[in-house]
Parts: sequence; C-alpha cells; structure tokens
Amino acid sequence: MKVELLAPAGDLEKLKFAFHYGADAVYLAGKDFGLRANANNFTLEEIKEALKIAKKLKKKIYVTVNIIFHQKELEKLDDYLISLDKIGIDAIIASDILVIKRVKELKLHYEVHVSTQASILNKEAALFYKDLGVTRIVLAREANKEDIIDIKTNTNLELEAFAHGAMCTSFSGRCVLSNYCTNRDSNRGGCAQICRWELQDKDNNSFTMAPKDLNLIEYIREMIDVGINSFKIEGRMRGIYYIATVILTYRRLIDKTIAGTLTKQDESYALAILNRCANRSSSPQFFQKLPTFEDQYFTDEETSNQDFLGLVLDYDEKNKMVILEERNYFKVGDIVEFFGPDINEYSLEITKMYDENNNLITVANHPGMIVKIPVMITLHKDDLMRIKVFDKQLFL
Repeated sequence: MKVELLAPAGDLEKLKFAFHYGADAVYLAGKDFGLRANANNFTLEEIKEALKIAKKLKKKIYVTVNIIFHQKELEKLDDYLISLDKIGIDAIIASDILVIKRVKELKLHYEVHVSTQASILNKEAALFYKDLGVTRIVLAREANKEDIIDIKTNTNLELEAFAHGAMCTSFSGRCVLSNYCTNRDSNRGGCAQICRWELQDKDNNSFTMAPKDLNLIEYIREMIDVGINSFKIEGRMRGIYYIATVILTYRRLIDKTIAGTLTKQDESYALAILNRCANRSSSPQFFQKLPTFEDQYFTDEETSNQDFLGLVLDYDEKNKMVILEERNYFKVGDIVEFFGPDINEYSLEITKMYDENNNLITVANHPGMIVKIPVMITLHKDDLMRIKVFDKQLFL
C-alpha cells in the first residue's frame, strides 16, 4: 500500500518547501470557500502555478472547498468548480453534500475527498459518501484505531488521517464559540481560536480550554497497518520552518517504517524535535484511547522560541562558505545545526562570520541580513539553520 504524506500550503513559498522537504501532495485553498480565511490562500493563477510545480515533481494538489454553504454563495460555486477542473487539480476536499453532488452532475474529472468537517467516525457514514462518488474519507480527528479498522474493512475507501498539528476543542468544524464571541464563524473559515484565549474563573484564576497538539509520530506503523493511506499535517497558517521540520521528520520516519529500519531511538529524537518546533506539548489524542485531562491545556504552556536562525541561499564550494538569510539573532560562539532533505543534521560552533560585503562581524541581529559562515560540508539552497538544542547521539 502506498502511503502519502500530505502537507498544508498557505501560499506558494510554503508549497515549494513542503514538496522540497518530502510531501507527496499538498492541500490548499482558493480565495473562496476554504476554512482558513486568514491564510494568504491562492488565486486561480497561483493554483495554476502550483500545479506546474507539482506536475513537474509528479506530486498532487488538493483544493479545499469545505465551508458550509449559504444560498448566496451558490451563484459562484459552479463556475469555481469548473475552473478548478479546467486547470487540472487532482481533487477537492468538500464537506457540503451539495458540492459533492455538483461535481458529479457537472461531470468534472477530479476526485472528491470528504473533509474532516463531516466528522466521519463510522462505516455507515463512510458508505453514504461512497455512494455519492467520493474516493477518500478524511477521518474525523476523533477516530480511534477500532473505528479506522471498521471503516476500512467495510468500505475499502482511501482513508486520510490527521497525524500532526492543532486539535479542535469541539468536533472539527462544529464549534460555535468563535461565532458567539467574535461573530467569526469557524464553519466558514473565521475561527478566532477562543479555546486558546486566557479565561478567568470566579476566583480570577486563569485557564484555557484547548487540547494539546496531535502528534502520532510514534504510531506510524500502526496507522499504516490499520489502513491509513494518507498522513495529513495540519498548519496552513504555519511558517516555512515548521513545514520543513515536520514534513522532513515524518518523511524520514515513514520511509524507515516501510523499509523496516525504524528504531525507538528514531522516534524519541523525532518526538523531541517536533515538540520543540511547535512550541506546544503534544499527545496521540484519540488514536489509542480517549484523551484524559493530561491531553488538555488548562493553563497556557506555550513558550515562543527563536530556533529558526537562517535560510540557506547558496553554498560557495571553493571557499567552503554558506550564504544565508538571517531569520533570528545569532552570534559568534553559538552552536548551530543545519538540516535539509539532502543532508543529515550537521552541527558546528560559529567561529567566524561575515556580512555580504565580506566584513567580519560578531553578531547577526537584523532579520533578512545576508550572512556568510565557514562550513566544511556542502549545503544546498533552502537548507535551514537552527539553534542546536538536542544532541542526536544521546538518543542512540
């Protein structure tokens, strides 16, 4: 069974990084009808450009059309669905039955995947959508292992499951807190994440209602065994450092799992890297058992970090010098680490660095400045530099 790694793409830059770091497909939204209204999202011309990139790499593009539709929006729906067909996307992700029916009635050529917004947790619901012509179910985040086995066995549909990222306090897409508190509708792309707001009880104690992030890095083998075809990563609002780190980590562990070379040490190191990258604690949530209070945030434990130090622009092979764009403060004496899809993690202590005019400097403290650092291994464009936090050897 082929296992797909599916990445979020909030814009073209993130799409390119997702593919470069190992995603087999990306999901994105157009300017209309998607559930991440605050992301940059894509014009039709940008979706065309995304498709050129994807086809060249033999990868796929899925477009979200998963809001709950009001009558007034239906005037534009057919034209939009037809436009997506003409430019050749691979699939749409939909939750409204009307959208699924219109794709069939208009005889469009792309696949339809049922969004997690449909909250599918049982075989009868999955079979209902199968009868409508869908080819893939994006399972509810609340699906456990037994649910997945039952659905797979009785439907033989492709199954896509969220493996990593933010969780919803309610069943996905059925939260009304945002609408009630801010008049921003979660079901129409406007979630204000009320569950993460700091609230106060009657004694003025602060608390939040958010669950910890989802993280199934230790359950890749089991997810494959129960029939998951696509591992989905949440995060269209996240930056390139998050996308690159999470996608590369899952790519390597999925490949090692399939090859039969995955170790517990690999999983432990990956878990440490992922938890550091997201600034939030994580949990397997519903996959093995019902979550408990230990899988919930009752107090705000998020801590911001500036681990992402630089983006590699080029490597001067003759002078053994990396040229990078600074993203966060670093200085001579810091121990840093480079990583990318074509290199193993490589760490060094910065002993010298230069500005773009080859002047010696001791600090890089202006985001976007060009910095040159002597590095003995060959690096590649779009490799990343981060602060070294973990010694991988300690996990071996």
